[in-house]
Amino acid sequence: MPNPPRAKVIVTRRLPEPVETRMRELFDVELYDADTPMTREQLADAMARADILVPTLGDRIDQGLLARAGENLRLIANYGAGFDHIDVQTALQRGIMVTNTPGVLTEDTADMAMAMILSVLRRLREGTMLMQQGEWQGWSPTALMGQRVGGKRLGILGMGRIGQAVAQRARAFGLQVHYHNRRRLHESTENALEATYWESLDQMLARVDILSIHCPHTPGTFHLLNARRLKLMKPSAIVINTARGEIVDENALTRMLRSGELAGAGLDVFEHGNDINPRLKGLDNVLLLPHMGSATVEGRVEMGEKVIINIKVFVDGHRPPDQVVPAML
Repeated sequence: MPNPPRAKVIVTRRLPEPVETRMRELFDVELYDADTPMTREQLADAMARADILVPTLGDRIDQGLLARAGENLRLIANYGAGFDHIDVQTALQRGIMVTNTPGVLTEDTADMAMAMILSVLRRLREGTMLMQQGEWQGWSPTALMGQRVGGKRLGILGMGRIGQAVAQRARAFGLQVHYHNRRRLHESTENALEATYWESLDQMLARVDILSIHCPHTPGTFHLLNARRLKLMKPSAIVINTARGEIVDENALTRMLRSGELAGAGLDVFEHGNDINPRLKGLDNVLLLPHMGSATVEGRVEMGEKVIINIKVFVDGHRPPDQVVPAML
């Protein structure tokens, strides 16, 4: 008796080689050779032909594209933890399941957040530029004086997996951990992290020296850090964002950094994707990174392994372990 046809899986972006190799072994997979996003028409064509689509953060799958999806498309197995680029509600209404890859990038993103805190406080970007441009004239008692890390108050906005991992690292550096979250952590977790909960985000912002953002982008968190809230912070404070750019009003942040109302920022994500506010680029007190929070070999391969597990479980007729459900939206 012939084997049933394998699921047609279309991948929208080049993935790590071990992930692509394993997909070839398991599925009828169509890989995308370019390391740039598909055009909207290419994405529409893929959705018309696929049983399973594997998109990435750069693929905006909105209501219009979902309306053009083929009848066979039943799963969008997102390569990434965030899914705000996918209209999940419309997908579910059309009978298309959505999965993601949570938990894989916790440690990598927490490492990056901590690295950015250290870099901004100790002015590592400015020191590197001085050396690369050949302008260093030798040691000076007053040159490039930053801020001591130990003893500072760290405010964590969003105390999920990544926020808690940042808190663990922060304690090792002598930082005092404060946090604001939609729900307060269990007392035992708070005690283990030596973390102080603030029900009022406004009150926490006024008291911390460092703000590290780790909440998802939802309609409720869009511009959660608006001009009014940013102005509550100390002029000596810094803002670190490894979550989603839309959470911060980038124009307001830029104005305050330029005027000295905030001491610095470390940004791995931006409000308008790779269309970065040009007034940010020339600032000495800002560290800009190209969305590197998850950029480790181990993390990116593990993301792919989670995608493969979600697809395999779905194809075998079971519920994938990382299904995005309405309660998560």
